[in-house]
Amino acid sequence: MKIIDLTHPITPTMPVYPGSEQPGLVPACTIEKDGFRETKLTMYSHTGTHMDSPAHLFKQGKTLDAFTPEYFYGPAMILDVSAKTGEIGVAELVSYQEVLARVNFLLLYTGWHNFWGGEKYFAGFPVLSPEAARWLTKFPLKAVGVDAISIDQVTPTGTLPIHQTLLANDILIVENLTNLNRLAGKKFIFCCLPLNIYQADGAPVRAIAIINE
Repeated sequence: MKIIDLTHPITPTMPVYPGSEQPGLVPACTIEKDGFRETKLTMYSHTGTHMDSPAHLFKQGKTLDAFTPEYFYGPAMILDVSAKTGEIGVAELVSYQEVLARVNFLLLYTGWHNFWGGEKYFAGFPVLSPEAARWLTKFPLKAVGVDAISIDQVTPTGTLPIHQTLLANDILIVENLTNLNRLAGKKFIFCCLPLNIYQADGAPVRAIAIINE
């Protein structure tokens, strides 16, 4: 068995969604002064590699703590769209429909993890078309993940059509993944356990891929 970490570390200088603040990791206690070390964490619920719940957009949407732990674990597939520009249409997904019927997670490999920490990370990555997002709702997907800042393009208007479609169907969203390139051609289990926060609209996750070799 091989485990691949798909999670970016949380640091005070990490990229965050425009309009958010970078996380604070402030020493609260020190070994020298208190005999033990403890850190005060201050951050948004959608910091770093994280998961969005339906409650992120919908007032009556389910929060992450309403899902059982089993919902965050299952077989997955990678869709390599790293050579793609613009939208990912239904035509590019149809040939994978037999696989999509057997997996719980679809991970979109855009290659944008390579731009983590730079300005390019926030724009230009391929995204699902609205039609493709609607088409995916007919499959037994628990979540769709991506190695970019968002599953939607970052726009001045802040519109989130792909979020709207997926979350309305209880398909969770995992953003800011990394190392998806290491999963090309592999059969694997995806595990992305969020922090068990009361009524969470989102939460950081430790996302991993489990490969049986």
